[in-house]
Amino acid sequence: MTAHTPLDPVTFEVLKNSFITSVDQMAEQMLRTCYSFVIYNRDFSNGLHDAEGNSIAQGNQDIAVHVGTLHFTCKDVIRTFEGEMMPGDVYAINDPYAGGTHFSDVRLVRPIFDDDVLIGFSQSNGHWSDLGGSVPGSFDVTARDMFREAVRITPVRLFRAGEFCHDVAGLLAANTRDPASIIGDIHSQASATAVAERELLRLVRKYGRDQVLQGMAEVQDYVERAARQRIAALPDGTWETVDYIDRDPGAGEGMIPIRVKMTIKGDRIHYDFTGSHPTISSIYNSAPGATFSAVVAGMKTFFPDLPLNSGFYRMIDVTAPEGSVVAAEWPTAVTGFLMPFEKIMNAIFEMWSQIMPDRAIACAFNLEYLLAGGRDLRSPDKPIFMFYEWLPGGWGGRNGKDGSDVTTACFGTGLMSQPNEGNERVNPTRTTEFQILRDSAGPGKWRGGAGVQKTSVLLESENAVMSYICDRERAVVWGVEGGLPSMPHGLSIKGAKEDKAKWLGSVFSDYPVYTGDEFARPTAGGGGFGDPLERDPKAVCEDVIDDYVSVERAACDYGVVIVENDADLCDYEVDAEATEKLRADIRAKRRDWARTDPAKVSEMYRKGDINTLDVVRRYATILDWETGEVLEKTTAQFRESYEKRTVAHWS
Repeated sequence: MTAHTPLDPVTFEVLKNSFITSVDQMAEQMLRTCYSFVIYNRDFSNGLHDAEGNSIAQGNQDIAVHVGTLHFTCKDVIRTFEGEMMPGDVYAINDPYAGGTHFSDVRLVRPIFDDDVLIGFSQSNGHWSDLGGSVPGSFDVTARDMFREAVRITPVRLFRAGEFCHDVAGLLAANTRDPASIIGDIHSQASATAVAERELLRLVRKYGRDQVLQGMAEVQDYVERAARQRIAALPDGTWETVDYIDRDPGAGEGMIPIRVKMTIKGDRIHYDFTGSHPTISSIYNSAPGATFSAVVAGMKTFFPDLPLNSGFYRMIDVTAPEGSVVAAEWPTAVTGFLMPFEKIMNAIFEMWSQIMPDRAIACAFNLEYLLAGGRDLRSPDKPIFMFYEWLPGGWGGRNGKDGSDVTTACFGTGLMSQPNEGNERVNPTRTTEFQILRDSAGPGKWRGGAGVQKTSVLLESENAVMSYICDRERAVVWGVEGGLPSMPHGLSIKGAKEDKAKWLGSVFSDYPVYTGDEFARPTAGGGGFGDPLERDPKAVCEDVIDDYVSVERAACDYGVVIVENDADLCDYEVDAEATEKLRADIRAKRRDWARTDPAKVSEMYRKGDINTLDVVRRYATILDWETGEVLEKTTAQFRESYEKRTVAHWS
């Protein structure tokens, strides 16, 4: 902690909130000036830093995936340009190996001077929709190293003393598929950093430089002090768990473990990833900076009232073995870092749920990205289009409350769900279906939140290809305390001249698509919390009325028999006597169901006797969802998780 005479409480509060407000104003500037549809939908974050690069403020809606990385990239800029900086400079960096996230997240960093004295930095991070690489959108799941991913930007000057460096910016933009938007977003982000500069200097004129600098130090000390006090009040101990990435595409079937052990000792907390799998032959690896950010984001969820700055980081230690899937090194591919990122967050949710059971939560759905690019034939000049979309889904059930329905992924709740109309305007696509997906929520005493189903058609285009970046097709969203899983992720596509859709799953890149092709994907709901046989039958009936749960799954998953009097009038009622009998029958059989020979489960699935939800929720089995073939190693891993999180908690 910094030693100094404290500011008076009023000045401290004014400065603390002014720092945060200045970052929020950066966000407003970006929303009004950005060129990319991706950034407009809030795939960005901003930060204010002290002269050493430590974070002093984040915005109220900045997405969690960036919160623990901005100080790393600011410090890397300082190391590169220390002694050369001048007022009006702006630098760019996107280097994951220097503490960033992935190449698409490009940060612009501005040093802030008062009378030639460096007092801090402002930083704007935006996701650029394309940064080159082998596929449109720069997400090639088959990439083993960064050379097929995107342009790596080590710290480089984009503005020199206020003058725009056209040559450098032009070089970066020329290596992307949408150079005009890139140049526009550079100016947007640079103007956002100027907003923070203006606001910080306004505070200096009002309170004086020394008091503002003292405020920067004190807000970090305040958060550190508050966080340490809360950790110290908890019992010392060790908790551990494991979550999985679906697969290593180059190594056969079998899920990829991410092991996390959390130790509280006094007022410090240690996260140890020893035992996690080595890096894999895909983009689903995380560099150390992103892993640290996942730790911070997961833990901060349980301390929602604390501001976030570098003070929060001071009592956290992270051990991540070099060369592991959570500590990838150059030049390992890392663009899909979000897949291990969200596994880390959910693992931390699970461990903290044991420490703070009043805030306990089951697993949330996994973020997914759909990217397509090609030529848009709707315009005479045939510009390249870049379709880049994500969908909301369901968060896990909570202790005493159902999970949040149709919500942005846990990696960044500030992210917006993209409007169909906007996507249709800038891309040759038409949405034919977008609705809450019935039966997607993981069953539980407190059910998970519901996901969605979206179907779209590709319109007039040529030379178009598609990539899908997702996970939890096999490491299906899990329930806790006896709750059941949700459902597998994945995308299917039906050619314009084909009668049947083809399941492509959750991992593919550079797949050719043509005018008239229809592509559909669901997002999973959250995992269930608590035994679904303990859910109030009236609540299950309400879910049927609201079309969250079907009559059939009400019986299969909850043991609740619903009588349909008039579906058009939403007139349903519970058959109490039949429900009591069905629940007793399920209780007597469900342990044996969960241990059924996977080969028998596969046979029933292929015959059409059971469906995907039965396979996952009742029989705890993972299949190749296209062929019905048993994935033996994956099933063994899934069943181990199912036994621990679900079966062990059934009465």
